[in-house]
Amino acid sequence: MNVKTWFITGAARGLGRALTEAALDRGDRVAAAARDTRELAKLAEAFGDLVLPVRLDVTDRAAVQDAVGAAREALGRLDVVVNNAGFGINGAVEEATESDVRSIFEANVFGALWVTQAALPHLRDQGAGHIVQVSSVAGVAAFPMIGLYCASKAALEALSESLAAEVAPMGVKVTLVEPGAMRTDWAHRSMRRAGGALEAYATQYEARLEAMADEFEGRSPGDPARIAAAMLDLVDLDDPPLRILMGNGAYDAAVSRYRGVLDEWARWEAVARGTDFPVRVP
Repeated sequence: MNVKTWFITGAARGLGRALTEAALDRGDRVAAAARDTRELAKLAEAFGDLVLPVRLDVTDRAAVQDAVGAAREALGRLDVVVNNAGFGINGAVEEATESDVRSIFEANVFGALWVTQAALPHLRDQGAGHIVQVSSVAGVAAFPMIGLYCASKAALEALSESLAAEVAPMGVKVTLVEPGAMRTDWAHRSMRRAGGALEAYATQYEARLEAMADEFEGRSPGDPARIAAAMLDLVDLDDPPLRILMGNGAYDAAVSRYRGVLDEWARWEAVARGTDFPVRVP
């Protein structure tokens, strides 16, 4: 197996950390990007020149361009680019402030876009590469009280589907990884409360917190190490999937939601087909 060179955002914690460690353990090289590189110090001590800590705020487009370029220069090439950085917001859609909306889209959508745009010239020049977008089951099956997070991941899904078709002729692959609840600190350091809390949604908000009890208490079923191992296998495939769900809950929720959508479209097929201009018979 050829040694791969990675650029991973959000590498200090959670799935990004698990993936960084898994890649390094098998002898790959990783440019590990994080807002605070102090959390990467132990990796640098353990793996030496195999890891390149990169201080990066993915919402800063100019900084992203510089960081990706510097990583490419230092490591010689980029084989796999993983857009993992991001966070969530709990709260109803009506409760979202302008700051909430802009901040989550800046990180979860624009950040991934800036990294992708910065990496693509290098991947195109190589005629090969793999962009892995860490999405979520919430990008394909939206849930109440996390609408902003769902919207950001749905945007990433659509963006990446178009991207995949555009870059395939250039030898570049794209995969959307769609995990369910994982045993990370997503529900803690990577989760915020919508800024415009309203009493009208208090009951729903409390229900949402209760539903997230396993995540708050570190009992989520998703194993970041197992997901990381699956991602290593994915990037070694000649023909990787565009989308792949991770976790039993994610699979069941997404399949159920899509079946429901197909059923609803079928029930309204006559209306859909009745909205074109009539076909003229010669």
